[in-house]
Amino acid sequence: MADIICFGDLLIDFVPTQTGTGLIDAPAFKKAPGGAAANVAVGLARLGVASAFMGKVGNDPFGHFLAQTLEAEGVDIRPLRFDPTARTSLAFVSLREDGEREFLFYRENSADQNFRVSEIDKAAIEAARIFHFDSISLAAERARGTTLAAADIAADAGLTISYDVNLRPALWADLDAARPTILAGLRRASIVKLSEEELAFLAANGDLERACQQLWHPAMKLLIVTRGAEGCTVVTERCVSEITSIAVTPVDTTGAGDGFVAGLLQGLVGGDAYLEDDGALRELCRFANAVGALTTTERGAIPALPRRDAVLAALARAE
Repeated sequence: MADIICFGDLLIDFVPTQTGTGLIDAPAFKKAPGGAAANVAVGLARLGVASAFMGKVGNDPFGHFLAQTLEAEGVDIRPLRFDPTARTSLAFVSLREDGEREFLFYRENSADQNFRVSEIDKAAIEAARIFHFDSISLAAERARGTTLAAADIAADAGLTISYDVNLRPALWADLDAARPTILAGLRRASIVKLSEEELAFLAANGDLERACQQLWHPAMKLLIVTRGAEGCTVVTERCVSEITSIAVTPVDTTGAGDGFVAGLLQGLVGGDAYLEDDGALRELCRFANAVGALTTTERGAIPALPRRDAVLAALARAE
């Protein structure tokens, strides 16, 4: 069984072959396997951690391509479900010159939104150490109930709960209604990762430290605010630390945050030792920053996720 269960979306990202064009002007697209939770699962496997993916795809060529991709990467796909009546989700992603993205989703009534509570692999969750999920699977009503039910199963089994806010405005009909739903996921987690923009969306206070305090809850152990090329801000009960990243030339930022999460969770899978040692936690976050940075140096998310030796080599060069 896997040490870390990643619950959420698995889809096809169609990424322009030419950077700096909008979807209208893109001459062609490259098919790339993706989905935030799936990216984390593959990132973990490439870093040497036993991971599994729990979610749902269509019983169609894209769904089977994605399943084969995860399996080839060493991800346990036994918790994955196939829907015979709904299609696999698709996303078209345009890339600006700086590597930032614009999303156009094709996922109305898609397979991932039809994941039912009865399809949860409870035994797989209970055998793991960490349960990771994000807000993408909370945007659709049926998938929302299943996601939160899976997180509650993990909590009841004593797992560490990891949550990536991962706000995608295009997936929500009403952003004001999205806020309490996203917070419902956050309140179930002891490890939370979000961006500066997501922090501003969820917290009323503009000051970073005060905003983090607003989101803090009794079960939380670690809150990390990612800041792109600048690195991340790490918040614990004891301190607030700024961790810089390595310098890279970005090509496509798709999956960078997911790479960061994989880099973080691979260190936390053994227990709370990193959370109890501020210096060790800083080094872990430096490693996670490097994983995220290297993920931006190729097109697509899963194809770009680095292996451990590449991360260590990049960190050595940066010293």
